[in-house]
Amino acid sequence: MMPTDALTPEDLSRTYADLVGDAPADAPPPIEPDADTTPPPPMRIIEALLFVGGSPLTANRAREILRGLSEEHFNEAITQLNHDYRRQNRPYTILFHDDGYALTLQPRFRHTIEKLYGGVREARLSTAAVDVLALVAYRQPVTKAEVDNIRGGDSGTLLRQLVRRGLIQVAPLVGGEPNEVAYSTTPRFLEMFDLRNLDDLPKTHDLQKM
Repeated sequence: MMPTDALTPEDLSRTYADLVGDAPADAPPPIEPDADTTPPPPMRIIEALLFVGGSPLTANRAREILRGLSEEHFNEAITQLNHDYRRQNRPYTILFHDDGYALTLQPRFRHTIEKLYGGVREARLSTAAVDVLALVAYRQPVTKAEVDNIRGGDSGTLLRQLVRRGLIQVAPLVGGEPNEVAYSTTPRFLEMFDLRNLDDLPKTHDLQKM
């Protein structure tokens, strides 16, 4: 049995208050639970994935990262984010292209991209760089070896230049060697050339895969 003079939790609280008294005015605020320990909601994770950029975000890719996410919930999150961006008058929106979604500046803010990175003329791409960019655009995903073979020379420097300018990106080659990579265009490429998606590229039998 508990002794009759044992302290209850209420007694302990009163005793502690009597010992420490009122906290001084300049005392630091009590430590709150760390907000970072609370997992963000799925919609914010999807928004973060869009913000990171790279290849357009598909429902399947999002579901690989967010277990239990259905395609319906993914589409609802995209719709809600776009609704919030319009309501908040944000300069960006989420557009669908190449079977996925990408976070993109609205057309009226496109001049901002040109001021930051330079327009097509201001990018000062050499004729050789433009040729490589066209090869990647029409034959993506394409390896360096394939580009070299078509051009008849080494294209490594030009490919790296286009990656630095954000016009193409590197991705692991599906079914290739462990260290083999492929190149594809980026959302910035579409924005710079005012394309909704790759289907808007001019048709040419010289560059397209046969």
